[in-house]
Amino acid sequence: MDSVRKAKARLGSYSKWIASCGPEGAAYAKCVAQDLAEVQKGQCQAEFDAFKKCVQTAAKKAGSKL
Repeated sequence: MDSVRKAKARLGSYSKWIASCGPEGAAYAKCVAQDLAEVQKGQCQAEFDAFKKCVQTAAKKAGSKL
């Protein structure tokens, strides 16, 4: 069950990685919140991609993967 332990440890690190991407996360949240009644797939794709890349980079710097 070593893989389960490693996965749990990685999951516990997500909050740190997400917190390190505050500006990107805020931009994505602001985009989505502009029109909550009509949210559509791909509506904020550029903002999401920037946030995703930031989180992936933070994970990579920590020597982990998502």
